[in-house]
Amino acid sequence: MKPIRLMSGFLTVGFWTLMSRILGFVREILILSLIGPGPMMDAFVAAFRLPNMFRRFFAEGAFNAAFVPMFSKKLEADTEAAKFARDALNGLAFVVLILTALAMVFMPALVWATAGGFAEDARFDLTVGFGKIVFPYIFFMSLSALFSGILNATGRFAVAAAAPVLLNIFVIIAMIAGHYSGGEVIMWLIWTIPLAGVAQLGLTWFAAAQAGFALRPGRPRWTPDMKKMVLVAIPAALASGVMQINLVVGQLAASQFEGAVSWLFAADRLYQLPLGVVGIAVGIVLLPDLSRRLMAGDETGARHAFSRAAEISLALTIPSAVALMIIPLPLVTVLFARGATGADDAAAIAVAVSIYGLGLPAFVVQKFLQPLYFAREDTKTPFRFALVAMVVNAAIALGLTSTIGWIAPAIATTVAGWVMVALLAIGARRMGDVARFDAQFHKRIWRILAASTIMGGCLWMANVALTPALGMAGIRYGALLGLVAVGILSFFGAGQLLGAFKLSEIKGAVRR
Repeated sequence: MKPIRLMSGFLTVGFWTLMSRILGFVREILILSLIGPGPMMDAFVAAFRLPNMFRRFFAEGAFNAAFVPMFSKKLEADTEAAKFARDALNGLAFVVLILTALAMVFMPALVWATAGGFAEDARFDLTVGFGKIVFPYIFFMSLSALFSGILNATGRFAVAAAAPVLLNIFVIIAMIAGHYSGGEVIMWLIWTIPLAGVAQLGLTWFAAAQAGFALRPGRPRWTPDMKKMVLVAIPAALASGVMQINLVVGQLAASQFEGAVSWLFAADRLYQLPLGVVGIAVGIVLLPDLSRRLMAGDETGARHAFSRAAEISLALTIPSAVALMIIPLPLVTVLFARGATGADDAAAIAVAVSIYGLGLPAFVVQKFLQPLYFAREDTKTPFRFALVAMVVNAAIALGLTSTIGWIAPAIATTVAGWVMVALLAIGARRMGDVARFDAQFHKRIWRILAASTIMGGCLWMANVALTPALGMAGIRYGALLGLVAVGILSFFGAGQLLGAFKLSEIKGAVRR
């Protein structure tokens, strides 16, 4: 993959992820306004986390880490890629169907294990009921993840990246319809989620068929390739499982405080915008590219791709992290404080946002360090590192809850994220030059940090000047847009002057 194509792929995924995150903001605004932090929203968050947790465990985590490199190499070598993809589809569908059936039967136990603090109040039964409705979403999304992996490996990033947008579109329409029809908004929301999964699967299946991979369901087959994929996937599943356990531990700690699960969920949605646009986009584009280059023995090209992915992602992530730490309250107040979400809720969410902001670079750095391992079909090493991070997360989240309260899980997430980065970076040293940043990266990273510092100062001054306007209902949206504009202009202006990046390179990739 040529450098311009790598950047174009990154920007394509980034654009559609940005659209998904923007619509996700609209979704969360509606949830917080029409439902609001409290028992009902806590139950929804805990129920919706169940299929998402297993989806990341099986599909986006373990399965993609094993399937995408193998499929990419078969494409490169032109050796029965379609047959391998069909066998993978049938095997994945079989496993996820069994998982879904078991989850429906043992839903009360799942809720108790992931949100034990709900057991003493009405939130428990609400979560069990909601969970039985939304859990089948995992089946459709897991298969959609397979077709997305095929599309990414063949360089067709747009449809795979656009598919998650459908969930937000469906949910937004459903909640608005429920509100204006006088129905229960929460039930409109819950029942729409599995329907959106069907739509996402249909879209990615059709796109894969157009790309020459019109896969049909069939009987699962145990082949040498499937055995190899499972052996690679199991450590990746365990690694992904560790990360999901971190989320569950945080939810367990927060479930002891009414509203805390909702506050952390809202804060998570805010920092997921830059994480999704940058980190996920880099991971999606970089993994198949590294796999092909290593297969072809092109270590120089692999190092260049790795360095450019890191450079691009950090150029967008570091200023985003600075903004989340400097202006969390204006962001939260303008975006979320309305309807059922009051000033106290906004203040709590803002505290969590600033803490997640400290960890944002770590979460993104993981996205371009892990492909170094996955491209070599090494999923055991990241698993061992994830275990260490899990212990750190649990010790802080559970150990500090009684002392500092509901905010302990956010602190734990951030600290564990940086521990994981340190371990991945140390472990990558043995990979040689391909895992070392090139001279251009070292030249530009310090300039990126300097430009971000300048932007932070400009944001702080602009926030002080715009504080009165940010509190006025009629013009606060314009004031927030002005604040964001100050951040963008100051960062890109300083970055261009300092040589942190060249806007001409970005323009060229956008045109392509």
